[in-house]
Amino acid sequence: MKVASKKLTTLALAAAVSVSLFGCAPGGDEVAQKDVVIPEGDLADQSGTLTPSNPTELSVYIESPEQAPATDNKITKLIEDQLGVTLKYEIVTPENADQKIGVMLAGGDYPDLIGTGDLKLRFLEGGALARLDDMLDTGDYPNVEDYVEPYIKRMSYSGEAIDKGLYILPNYNRFYGDVTGGTYYGPAFWIQKRVLADAGYPDLSNMTIDKYFELIENFLAKNPQTAGSPTVGFEAPAPTGSEWILTNPPALLAGSPNNGGVIVDSDDKAAIYADKDVAKTWYKKLNEEYSKGVVDAETFTLTNDQFQAKLATGAVLGMQNQGWQFGTATDSLRSAGLDEYTYAPVMPVYDGAEPYYADRPVMNINQGFGVSSTSKQQEKALKFLDMMLSEPWQKVLSWGIEGEDYEVGDDGIFTRTDEQRADSKDLTWRASNKLMALNSMIPKHNGTFSDGNAFSPDDQPAEFFATLSDYDKDFIQKYGKQTWMDFVNKAPENPTYYPAWNISLTDAATQANQQMTDAALQNLPKIIAGKPADFDKNWKAYTDTFKKIDVKSYEDEINAGIQDRLENW
Repeated sequence: MKVASKKLTTLALAAAVSVSLFGCAPGGDEVAQKDVVIPEGDLADQSGTLTPSNPTELSVYIESPEQAPATDNKITKLIEDQLGVTLKYEIVTPENADQKIGVMLAGGDYPDLIGTGDLKLRFLEGGALARLDDMLDTGDYPNVEDYVEPYIKRMSYSGEAIDKGLYILPNYNRFYGDVTGGTYYGPAFWIQKRVLADAGYPDLSNMTIDKYFELIENFLAKNPQTAGSPTVGFEAPAPTGSEWILTNPPALLAGSPNNGGVIVDSDDKAAIYADKDVAKTWYKKLNEEYSKGVVDAETFTLTNDQFQAKLATGAVLGMQNQGWQFGTATDSLRSAGLDEYTYAPVMPVYDGAEPYYADRPVMNINQGFGVSSTSKQQEKALKFLDMMLSEPWQKVLSWGIEGEDYEVGDDGIFTRTDEQRADSKDLTWRASNKLMALNSMIPKHNGTFSDGNAFSPDDQPAEFFATLSDYDKDFIQKYGKQTWMDFVNKAPENPTYYPAWNISLTDAATQANQQMTDAALQNLPKIIAGKPADFDKNWKAYTDTFKKIDVKSYEDEINAGIQDRLENW
């Protein structure tokens, strides 16, 4: 990385980079300002707005659990050397943010940059943030323009409290290029790795529900005990806050992405599926498996803590769930060296359906960085965000310094040594070598860079593979893969409206949605645990409850929300 500087005279710089180098004396006469020095290399601001020869201090508020960087932080020094910018941090933990936001809004004076994760939009609607649209119209912020251009309607505020427009640059899930990753956190039918190993690492393509349960049944018959406890074939709980574990599978089996309580067809028309045949087929299968003793008899009474604890014993062979939901149990098993008891994702579907389990994570609208309305240097503050959004700075923030924190092979692929990987996990090392708090809120190039490297080391397939345990390396190689993301479908671009589950609803539609959830939680356990001979009777009793619910009001509002997003996003 080059850090040399080139000195441009007033005349030369004006011609080369179009920076105004003249100020006005009180009488209106132009007076020459000092020479501007622009460092060489791709980390420098070629516009001359941010330069070491004209130092800038920016005050920064960030909501983050991360600590402020150490005084000897090398990225801090790099920012000062290349941009002449010193950051004055105020870092507030999420649990203390509510009180701090109230105090700041009451005072009405804000730092230059505000990094907020406040979903109540208090900074935004309270007038603390500057509207960025006019500044972007100048063309002086090309990296920000590139970041927002495809999604500016989605990123922009459209409420009534303040002027409509762009105020916050989202901090996560604005994707460039392909979606990459190592760990899969989305929905799947999960199966213990030891089950697949015992079956000789069977082909997981063209997976069906019958094949999935056949694998579990065969292993359960041979291994009725796990470490002295009964082996559990399948869990289908509905703990408070995660009721969707029980209710969402039918849509996924039908080849629909996770739109919550509806399936959206090819004409962008949404309809509930809870009382349809796609649901009936799934719950009939669960009823059969329950009668065989494969489904845990305690599954419907488990709290989330009890569910996690049961998974952490290693006794549960399978479940349908989102990967992030049982991370605590997975971490516990890994820390105990029990990788064979952790899970691999598989994607069963009904005949004629294509798997659509993996999606692109949804953009964090209204969370990220904005320029404050009271900043006296708004152009410099936005230029700082613009520079941080350039690929060279994104690589510095995520990967670090080439040759120190990562290596570049002859093929251009970024890798790390074992020592570099170990350093990256060390909190003391991070304090002096990473800007963790800033990077938690700064807008990002999630996905891949233009050279094909992943945004994050954890998302680089070969780099992720290198961090796996010996067991997982062997397991994953048996399938000819490098990451757990390789086990699921390649995530396509999300539909414009996606996801339907976060569309705002009126009280009437919210009530209808809650009534449907209540009907499911009251009836589905009875249907699944009931006698197979009583399934049709129990199913009819369940679906009859939907006739007493204003389902249409819910569907109408979801469809109105979809159309609004299609027209305005």
